[in-house]
Amino acid sequence: MDIEPRKVIIMRLDKFLKVSRIIKRRTVAKDACDKGIVTINGKVAKSSSEVNIGDTLEIQFGEKKMKFKINEVKEHVLKNDAKEMYEILE
Repeated sequence: MDIEPRKVIIMRLDKFLKVSRIIKRRTVAKDACDKGIVTINGKVAKSSSEVNIGDTLEIQFGEKKMKFKINEVKEHVLKNDAKEMYEILE
């Protein structure tokens, strides 16, 4: 019995933020990363940084800081399913 290995999808941070609909447009996600308001696992992240399942993202939205845990990384997802890609921690 052959067990097929799980396919690991690696995605750029700016694309993940757009696909998951945390940030609505990829250019806005890229700008946020360039301004240094997005971190992955506590480190300031560039838009080209790679995200993976289990990573923790923090984004500073004005006065409010939000923290997310990545549960899934998918290339395409329906609007109603986007929230399954992450879990809001704070």
